[in-house]
Amino acid sequence: MKKYEFIGKNKEEAIELATSELNCEEKDLIINEKEQKGGLFKSKKVVIEVVKNTDVIEFIKESLLNLTKSMGVNSNIEVKVRDDVLNIVLYSDNNNILIGKNGRTIDALSLVIKQMIQNEVGSPFRFNLDVAEYKLKQQKRLEHLVKRTAREVAKTKIDAKLDPMNSYERRIVHNVLNDDKYVYTESEGEEPNRYVVIKCRENK
Repeated sequence: MKKYEFIGKNKEEAIELATSELNCEEKDLIINEKEQKGGLFKSKKVVIEVVKNTDVIEFIKESLLNLTKSMGVNSNIEVKVRDDVLNIVLYSDNNNILIGKNGRTIDALSLVIKQMIQNEVGSPFRFNLDVAEYKLKQQKRLEHLVKRTAREVAKTKIDAKLDPMNSYERRIVHNVLNDDKYVYTESEGEEPNRYVVIKCRENK
């Protein structure tokens, strides 16, 4: 992964130099401030190390292809941006192996890639990994269930406890009902059995 160094009187100037030379915007870069250069009689300069997001995406794609190949699976990759979030979708000749039970293999692959990026650039990089849109379909099903349950709670005034979920699924539930006028959500319990309760606002 190619890294660039820029030096400025301050961080803002160094970033301006980076965006100008690389012909991109600040949001398209991963920027890490390094040690300040300067001596006793020299004014200090700020050094930044920069990696382009496009290079990180290529690194993700190459790393995923190598990982899936080592699993005996031939795959290809599609990159999509949905709701300002980068989504990397794998398609293969054996999606079930890459998905794993309840999507656990997807989660493991995502964790490995994110750690590799952290080791390479020293910063986290946000993206969602999916296989044949398995997670997207699961999300749509969960959203449908949550909305239906919320309507029941609003109608009966009886709180509803959902099945245990991971943090990603719980976040989906909270987001779906975040602005609901009639119900609200609370996470309860301890990991790995933490769950969401949909509660009627009138019962507060």
